Amino acid sequence: MSLVKQLVAASFAVLIALLLGSAYLMSNSSKTMLLNQLQSHGQDAATHLGLYLAPAIAQNDIAAIETTVNAIFDSGFYQRIDISDNSGKILYSKTTPPRIDDDVPTWFTNLFQITPPQMTRDVTHQWSKIGSVHVQSRAGYAYAKLWHGIQNTLIWFGILAALSAVAIGALLTYILSPLKGVEAQALALSEKRFIEQSSIPGTRELKRVVTAMNQMVKQVRLMFDEQSRHIEDLRRTAYQDSLTGLPNQRAAEAQLTERLDYRQDFGNGTLLYLRITDLTRLNRDLGMEKASNYIKVVACKLEKLAQASDQSILGRLTGADFVLLLQRMDDDSLKRTVNQLCADLQANFEALSGSTVIERHWPIHIGLAHANDTTRCNPLLTEARLALSEAEEQDQNYVMYGSDEKALRDSTAWHQHVADSINNAQIFLQTLPLVCSKESPEPTQQELLARILDQKGTPCTAGEFLSVIKELGLMVMLDRAVIQRALEHARQHPNCGTLAINLSADAVRDKAFVNWFKTQVADSEHKHHLHVEVSESAILNNLSDVRHFREMMKANGMEFGVDNFGIHPAGFAYLYTLQPDYIKIDGSLIRKIDQHAEDRFFVSSLISIAHSLSIKAYAEHIERETQLNELNQLQIDGTQGWLHGRPKALEG
Repeated sequence: MSLVKQLVAASFAVLIALLLGSAYLMSNSSKTMLLNQLQSHGQDAATHLGLYLAPAIAQNDIAAIETTVNAIFDSGFYQRIDISDNSGKILYSKTTPPRIDDDVPTWFTNLFQITPPQMTRDVTHQWSKIGSVHVQSRAGYAYAKLWHGIQNTLIWFGILAALSAVAIGALLTYILSPLKGVEAQALALSEKRFIEQSSIPGTRELKRVVTAMNQMVKQVRLMFDEQSRHIEDLRRTAYQDSLTGLPNQRAAEAQLTERLDYRQDFGNGTLLYLRITDLTRLNRDLGMEKASNYIKVVACKLEKLAQASDQSILGRLTGADFVLLLQRMDDDSLKRTVNQLCADLQANFEALSGSTVIERHWPIHIGLAHANDTTRCNPLLTEARLALSEAEEQDQNYVMYGSDEKALRDSTAWHQHVADSINNAQIFLQTLPLVCSKESPEPTQQELLARILDQKGTPCTAGEFLSVIKELGLMVMLDRAVIQRALEHARQHPNCGTLAINLSADAVRDKAFVNWFKTQVADSEHKHHLHVEVSESAILNNLSDVRHFREMMKANGMEFGVDNFGIHPAGFAYLYTLQPDYIKIDGSLIRKIDQHAEDRFFVSSLISIAHSLSIKAYAEHIERETQLNELNQLQIDGTQGWLHGRPKALEG
């Protein structure tokens, strides 16, 4: 029961106690007054009756006495009348049982006993006492008057008490309304949301409570922000180039390895390996400041290229070397893009140096190498470096290895095959287990991986068809097909456990898809089997849409997770507003956690910040027992990777 209701109930109880006490005191007072009235009434009746009956008593005229007494008794106000002579002998007596009105309850007469007094009056005749008259009034009259008086009092007191209770309740609600804000603050704080009350109450005690609560919220927010800044500083130190803000060599190579060697979901792409020519001479000729500015210009131009691509990996390997992995373009488009990049960087160099680039002394050289779904990181980097070396030897802007002409000739048929597979929902699902503890190797979650068959009926890797699906705009259709398969599997296998689905950015920002998803899960008895994950990059690029989608999932009792967590440069502030149920730390941060102390410390910080927000932290791509041991020491909540089993077909 709320405090307001308790106070109203207490006030009402006090009012009831006052009512009962007042009714009791009033009834006693009324009872005394009525007894006095009955006494006076009986005395008056005895006096008048004695004066009237004096001759009849003197003559012992019983008939006259009887007639007179009966006439008076018939009025109904008397319970007993006795007429006696001087010796005390009863000449005539008239009595009737005590009669009480039917509307007076029995419990009331038992509670308040009223015994009317018997009044006596001596009768004299010719200056001599000849007898006496005894009169007792009827109690029913007193009971009726007392009952109706108390009844009216109770009714009016009850009405006034109810009105008072409503008024007191409204007043208490108004006075204690700041406590609702404090309650909302406490609940929000438990969910790691920080709300401050702008309206400070005038009541001294409540003012102190609200002020103290606001101060506590500020302190907790400062602690969280400080923790986030600390982790951001750590990430920048360990994984970010200090001059350009790009991922450093370690981070860039880790992400390339993650996408090309492990996840194999990048698809067809092109790696640009750019080198600033003779950076030492550049520092000497232009000075450190101008040379640094030119490096920043190069980084900025590459960032713009990366942002123009649906997916990309960008980093600075050394002082003069940059890499950029882009989605595949045809040769003509790629040449136009690279030529424009070279022209822009040449113009920037001339502006900084104040001189024209002379022939055979280009400020930058680029090596280009193509990648497909089977290309691995190290061979791709080696091929791009060879192309760069050739460009430097020939003093050309760029050299490209591996023409894309054959791939373009084959792409039309492959695109059509992929489109037909998605349109006809010809997909199959594989699962990758997530294990929460070493003591219980049974998976607590199965992540669903969508696959299709190629023209020969062989299962494809994600990289072979995902880039095509994105290019054709079929990601939402693929997500729908996966969700329908998952719900159908949950219906057919009620004990299947939890299935985690990765949604694309296209899906969460598509209102038609969100409405369709809401309809699918609204009345489903098996929706609790589904967890939905969205990659960190997709979340930060569509934060408003993702927040709306997450609230819809929360309303349906479904869990929401952040995939590939910890690599986006925007930081982690979105966590306390989004409040996901769990995060999956990106595999590029986990791959060498058993070898590098910096990785361990950074991952430990990510786990700590997640746990401080009551968010579970999982780790992806566990391949070695040493990785698992390190993560268990860091209090990881669960791990996923080939150590626990390779992907296998979804049963049933």
